[in-house]
Amino acid sequence: MGKKEKKSKKQGAQKTNAARMLDSANAEYELIEYEAPDGFLDGVSVAKQTGLPVEMVFKTLVTVGHSGQNYVCCVPVAEELDLKKAAKHFGEKKIEMIHARDITATTGYIKGGCSPIGMKKPFPTVVHKSADDLDEIVVSAGKVGLQVRLKTKDLLAVVGAETDDIC
Repeated sequence: MGKKEKKSKKQGAQKTNAARMLDSANAEYELIEYEAPDGFLDGVSVAKQTGLPVEMVFKTLVTVGHSGQNYVCCVPVAEELDLKKAAKHFGEKKIEMIHARDITATTGYIKGGCSPIGMKKPFPTVVHKSADDLDEIVVSAGKVGLQVRLKTKDLLAVVGAETDDIC
């Protein structure tokens, strides 16, 4: 990734809210396109298809707490979110995943293309602590078939996230 370089491996990658937000934050990033013929591809398959280390690719999960507040959790694609640990992090008695039908209305993104960057409104966000060991991280860029690679510190700053053990 070059200095202030904003590019796609394939020319013509469509800008998403996530990319526009990174542009306004003057963050360096790279858009990476991949094929998703059935409209959805699990995160491990995305990592394999793009040739990225699986531990570098994170999925974005949207939850709702007992209080009704939404929270965003980013975890490595090969891991599972521990809802009890996430609830404790956010100071909730209990949290659960939001219904798939509510993803677009809540975030502005669709299932399989939900980015922690550029949602309709900012939600409290936590990224799994394994990100602390990564200089760069890869998350959805806001649509199926498009990922964004950026510095971990930039992701945390742009979305106002903390890291914690949530798996």
